[in-house]
Amino acid sequence: MATILYRLGRFSFRRRRLTLVVWVLLLGLFGVGAAQLSGPTSDELSIPGTESLQALDVVAEKFGEGADTASAKVVFTVPGAATLTGRDQQAAVQATVAALRKVPQVTTVADPYRAGTVAPDGKTAYADVDYAVDETEVNAASRAALVAAGDTARQAGLGVEYSGDVTEQAEAGNATEGLGILVAAVVLLITFGSLVAAGLPVLTAVIGVAVGMLGIQVTTGFLDLTSNTADLATMLGLAVGIDYALFILSRYRYELAAGRDGEEAAGRAAGAAGSAVVFAGLTVIIALAALAVVGIPFLAAMGVAAAGTVAIAVVINLSLLPALLGFAGRKVLPRAQRKTEDNRPARTPYGERWARGVIKHRISALILSVVAVGVVAIPALDLKLALPDDSTASPASTQRKAYDQLSEGFGAGINGPLLIVVDAAAGTVTPAGERARQLISGLEGVVLVTAAEPNQAGDTATLNVIPRSGPTSEETKKLVHDLRARQADFSAATGGATLAVTGRTAVDIDVSEKINDALLPYLSVVVGLAFILLMVVFRSILVPIKATVGFLLSVAASFGALVFIFQQGNLAGLVGIASTGPIVSFIPIFLIGILFGLAMDYEVFLIIRAREQFVHGAAPDEAVVSGLRHGARVVTAAALIMMSVFAGFVFAEDIIIKSLGFALAFGVAVDALLVRMTIVPAVLSLLGRSAWWLPRWLDRILPNVDVEGDRLAEQLARSDH
Repeated sequence: MATILYRLGRFSFRRRRLTLVVWVLLLGLFGVGAAQLSGPTSDELSIPGTESLQALDVVAEKFGEGADTASAKVVFTVPGAATLTGRDQQAAVQATVAALRKVPQVTTVADPYRAGTVAPDGKTAYADVDYAVDETEVNAASRAALVAAGDTARQAGLGVEYSGDVTEQAEAGNATEGLGILVAAVVLLITFGSLVAAGLPVLTAVIGVAVGMLGIQVTTGFLDLTSNTADLATMLGLAVGIDYALFILSRYRYELAAGRDGEEAAGRAAGAAGSAVVFAGLTVIIALAALAVVGIPFLAAMGVAAAGTVAIAVVINLSLLPALLGFAGRKVLPRAQRKTEDNRPARTPYGERWARGVIKHRISALILSVVAVGVVAIPALDLKLALPDDSTASPASTQRKAYDQLSEGFGAGINGPLLIVVDAAAGTVTPAGERARQLISGLEGVVLVTAAEPNQAGDTATLNVIPRSGPTSEETKKLVHDLRARQADFSAATGGATLAVTGRTAVDIDVSEKINDALLPYLSVVVGLAFILLMVVFRSILVPIKATVGFLLSVAASFGALVFIFQQGNLAGLVGIASTGPIVSFIPIFLIGILFGLAMDYEVFLIIRAREQFVHGAAPDEAVVSGLRHGARVVTAAALIMMSVFAGFVFAEDIIIKSLGFALAFGVAVDALLVRMTIVPAVLSLLGRSAWWLPRWLDRILPNVDVEGDRLAEQLARSDH
């Protein structure tokens, strides 16, 4: 592999204008495709085959109602001593209801006074608004008309707020990515001492993300992607794109300092550092693409999209970066070093000093590090998972205000009603529906059960259930399970009628539980594939095991910090969290996948040089010292860059992106600066020669991909003579 990448690096450097033109054309092609083929994104998180979705399909079939049609709630409140039952207030509400019925794409609007949706104290009421199309097809004019319809009520002194999927518009672009890039550029400038060298990794990363984003837009024309997909891909694309360029650029500068000409330096940098970049990228891609095997479509789509962006970052750094180095020449070096032939520092590198200190105190370093991680991980024992709802929205948003007003007027359960679907033989659904109402009314945690509403054929009926607790609470989850536990008894008591639980709350519960069930199989696939990959790279059994255990420590610490702040609310103000709640259900599975890939990145970049030195006769401890001598500075800079990019997303409004950005930034800090720089050298020193042991029979089976570039070095040595 190193030989192929060496040739690619030299070709790109030599034919730099052609390479640049190809990438510009490719970017333009993707841009045209995005303009012509892009489609809408959706925030609907559902999993085909779950009971809740199957029941929604029954509703669509038997009642002729689209299961995916959009809806909204318009919430009215009145200040002071007045109530909404007053003549003037009632007239204002009904005028708003009349205006709502004229909103484009709206099919029905329920009058609060006829529907009985006025709170007992008369201070709060709501009107349900149903649309003829799904949320992605509600146009801007319809959304604007929905908000404008409340003007009459506002002019009468009433409060009007909105909730529902129609009100959840995509956020405007923010400066989070720019903040991360700015910090990354500062770190690169300090690391390299050259504006050109600092700018190249940022430039290649931005180009890679641009191609990836355009590719995602093209994909939306054929597949349903969530609005978070692009944010996730941007976050990862920027981080790994800058990091991978950093590794190759560092090697290029080293080769220039050794007296190579530009083309030869670019080839050797691509052959040596590029091989590590390929395998580091593969671990991230494996971790993300493995989401496709867990049976959750929206997670698979997000994972594959992010994996594609990472793959683009790898390809760009192996082809476009050498071409840009050709244009930059020796300007990637600090000005004072551009005319000297040997620029390597004479003083002992920081990485070597650190490695020798860790090895000297390896037992205490290992114990203290593991204890520190354990303490940070303790809050993870209280981890609670759920899908986000309006209770975690910004307090200033209309969705959050509507949620709080409904909870105060009707109880928390009004925000998470359950829909019961009763299916029976034609003509028998009415008594079956009444039986269901009686059964549900007697359950703990139920506030209200509406009368059964049969369809025209008389074989299906629906009932609405208002729980006492909110949609993300454990009590509501228990109620859903209690209802489903009584399905067999209900069927026996009604002569074969069936009862199913659905609605937005039930769908969210099913999705969360499906994700939790997929976590262990996913982890097994990721760890298994990456373990094999690391065995191929390091020709060792214990090193991949150590790498995996270190990753688990990083994940535990990241979970602990996430729960401590985002769920328990400690230090929430530091990251701009106004309200807390359960962790978003799919954050752990993404966090595991992404952190695993990134952790293996640092493992490869730090330990590959240690193995190379050991194979060439160095003592085990000296091999470890050599690995950190050459890699610590670059890995530290890479970690700081990745932390900066991820931390920039903490300032996003979306709670999913905010929490994932924080968890990844914290996880990278723990993994790169504590696990890989302290625990790993301590463990390798304790293991000694056994760390690099591989059975001979296994050594013969595993392919030799020459990551260290030994074959390339031999070829170049022969050519030099």
